[in-house]
Amino acid sequence: MTDTLPETREDLGALLARSIEIDAADATPRYIRLANALRLLIETDALGTGAALPSERLLAGMTGLSRVTVRRGIELLVREGVLEQRRGSGTYVLAPVERFEQPLAAITSFTEDMLSYGRKPETRWLAREYASPSAQEAMTLGLSPGDRVLRLHRLRLADALPLAVELAIVPADLLPDLSALGTSLYESMASAGARPHKALQRMRACALPEFEARLLEAEAGEPALFLERISRTVEGRVVEFTRSHFKGDRFDFVAELNLHRET
Repeated sequence: MTDTLPETREDLGALLARSIEIDAADATPRYIRLANALRLLIETDALGTGAALPSERLLAGMTGLSRVTVRRGIELLVREGVLEQRRGSGTYVLAPVERFEQPLAAITSFTEDMLSYGRKPETRWLAREYASPSAQEAMTLGLSPGDRVLRLHRLRLADALPLAVELAIVPADLLPDLSALGTSLYESMASAGARPHKALQRMRACALPEFEARLLEAEAGEPALFLERISRTVEGRVVEFTRSHFKGDRFDFVAELNLHRET
């Protein structure tokens, strides 16, 4: 634990100024760039746990940003649990937040993953309804004209902490009774004889859309992870098309790789 800043306050100011240099091609809001620069200093231990940040006025002078921009950048990190503001004292670096590993090599449910971490999973339903599929959904699920889907839009939490917003689309004939749907979609699908056997997943970095940001208690435009999954049964039928936004500061997606040797 340390209560010191990088060598001098001037060094900190230079580091931050370089990190947020204005680039005409970069449309990222300046307060987010400041937050990213501070976060990097914290993650690399240039600012250790317990370190006190300079005042907003000093940070504004160091970086050439307005005090409003500096305040928004700090507030963003406070919401993330990276910084703590103590009334009458200042702003301090908190101990690193716990991150969750999300396996990419196996199909697991959010509920299973959180229980494995000893966390209490929770689901808040945003929508749970039968509907006509979009063109993309119909094509992905291999549906015929007139087929309907079950649209499941959920906020996923662990120990009351919002972690992900998930939209799952399932052919309606697999789960025709909403009352039989439990907290785990995969358990309900298994009971219907349609548990996913394999899946294709695509993941990319993204900026949080405004709707998902509100649900995740974040700022629109914050770094996030977008995951798209298309799951099939052992017979090859597509039974799930899911798109999820994950908080970027809470998840590490991991996969075990094997060395491919040519013979």
